[in-house]
Amino acid sequence: MASNQTVSVFGAYGHTGRFVVSELFKRGWTPILCGRDTAKLKAVGDAHPRSEVRVATVDDPASLDRAISGAAAIINCAGPFIDTAVPVIEAALRSGIHYLDVAAEQAAVLAVFEKFADAARDTAVVVAPAMAFYGGLSDLLATAAMGDWSAADEISIATALDSWKPTRGTRLTGQRNPGKHFVFSNNKLERADPPPARTWNFSAPFGTQDVLGLALAETITISRHLKAPEIRAYLNLVSIKDLRDPNTPEPAATDESGCSSQIFLVEVIVRRGSEERCATARGRDIYAITAPIVVEAAQRVVNGLAKTTGVAAAGEIFDARDFLRSLCPVHLSLEIQ
Repeated sequence: MASNQTVSVFGAYGHTGRFVVSELFKRGWTPILCGRDTAKLKAVGDAHPRSEVRVATVDDPASLDRAISGAAAIINCAGPFIDTAVPVIEAALRSGIHYLDVAAEQAAVLAVFEKFADAARDTAVVVAPAMAFYGGLSDLLATAAMGDWSAADEISIATALDSWKPTRGTRLTGQRNPGKHFVFSNNKLERADPPPARTWNFSAPFGTQDVLGLALAETITISRHLKAPEIRAYLNLVSIKDLRDPNTPEPAATDESGCSSQIFLVEVIVRRGSEERCATARGRDIYAITAPIVVEAAQRVVNGLAKTTGVAAAGEIFDARDFLRSLCPVHLSLEIQ
């Protein structure tokens, strides 16, 4: 166990940031609450009296340096990450500490891999983008399903939500990332139309659902380290309709933890020839589950359990099966076939 158990959380008062702060406290870590809004930071700090509040903005590098002073790592929960990731990573590298974020944005995650690969490796820190429900979870599932295969012909990811009540941050992120998404096909990553709509026979309770191609951060991370010429990602139509409807409300807490009643199912199928391997995870609340994912990752990195340094995907940094099992049964139900 590392002696420094302090982690800065940038965007600590956001919807996901609050879950992350609570998860850190549950595990005995000391979060530093960071962000630009003093009043909102103070409100979170009042709920967690042992925390320290530090105001910081992405356009003030000195404030970011102060925000992470004394921390072993920083978790960036402040989207849109196309605006925040670069300045916060630069601050982390100046201080020589680890960086993790919860980005789902393809462009932001790709930029991190392309811009900071050399600097992060030279600084010998871990820079882990997309350590969240979108990105990290599918990456870990795909890595676990791949197992001892060195390559596959195709990786398919299908996600089903019973509903998607997006946060304000999710809507702002969508507005900052218009246009075509990146698709990985024929061993190439490029902006293109998604794979065509189809049906997917999900496990219970979802059953057969219409799904649309919707690639998020997992397409970027998986294509960086798993060998497969085709990576296809789908999301069920029900949740896409919710996301696209401007009248869909934000998520509402249904218990004292702040979790909503939303349920999710992620199925990853890795195919090589006629053989298929499958990894499935199910749980509750895509925003809430992000907290134990990113905090578990931060804890392992700070405690020296990362398999690599530099900019890397979840499946590169950790033993995927061991990591996923650490989230069970409290946060996830897991099946690997």
